[in-house]
Amino acid sequence: MAETTPTAKAPSNNPPAATPAELVIITGMSGSGKGSVLRALEDVGYYAVDNLPVELIPTFADLISDSASGKRAALVIDVREGEGLKKFPAIFGALRGVRNVRLLFMEAGDETIVRRFSETRRPHPLSDGEQPVSESIRREREALAPVRELADLVVDTSKFNVHELRDFIKQKFGTEGEQTRILVYVTSFGFRHGLPPDCDLVFDVRFLPNPHYIPELRPQNGLDPAVAHYVRSFPQTGEFLDQITHLLLYLLPHYIREGKSYLTVGFGCTGGHHRSVMMADQVQKNLVKGGYQAKATHRDIDKVY
Repeated sequence: MAETTPTAKAPSNNPPAATPAELVIITGMSGSGKGSVLRALEDVGYYAVDNLPVELIPTFADLISDSASGKRAALVIDVREGEGLKKFPAIFGALRGVRNVRLLFMEAGDETIVRRFSETRRPHPLSDGEQPVSESIRREREALAPVRELADLVVDTSKFNVHELRDFIKQKFGTEGEQTRILVYVTSFGFRHGLPPDCDLVFDVRFLPNPHYIPELRPQNGLDPAVAHYVRSFPQTGEFLDQITHLLLYLLPHYIREGKSYLTVGFGCTGGHHRSVMMADQVQKNLVKGGYQAKATHRDIDKVY
């Protein structure tokens, strides 16, 4: 049987396929950090546009899609659009079927937004100068509800400072890929002050002996070495810490695979001063040792017991 000599393939003259253009539309509550998100995206290579009229979004999407370089762009739309915002769901729905577009919705708790407006001394976009900011926030949430339902990603920035928010966005939209990182917030609280509404996981540590009943420890909190030493002196404390740490280190990779960007883990005791504070602080340190980004917050540490 005669051997067949392989035929060399002629080099292709076709250029490599361009990277598809991407458009990220940022919207959400006033005071939730939309401007910071836009600047963070600009830092990682997105072309940034603020407050583009809704009617021009399809034209803008066409322009970046026609770019041979596969441009990435981001734009902000919000209640400054006025009545035009009502057209957005239909426009976005039509665009989603033909373009590579994602909707990022930013929000924060009412108390956080009120505080941010107070700090910046800027009026709310829906304020008439007479009604309280809380009423403007209520009206804005109502107006944005149909838009929020369309979001690909909803980010609550209540616990973020501006630097953490920018880092979060860069991790989600940078070149390393958006499924590689997760931010873990470990918070302590007191059950007598109510459950934190934003916790994904809650653990009750009231089974541990309470430093509140030790007179010299009562004025301190769980960050004080003496309080931490007292709580750690019981064998169940170490066992619980080990079990919780192993559980979280097991769960976090699964949350990441499911696309979760941040996780809030709560530890509660009676008043939120001693046991829960010590636990949250130590679990945060254990997660950092495990290679995760984690931040400890203590909601009720300064409240009256």
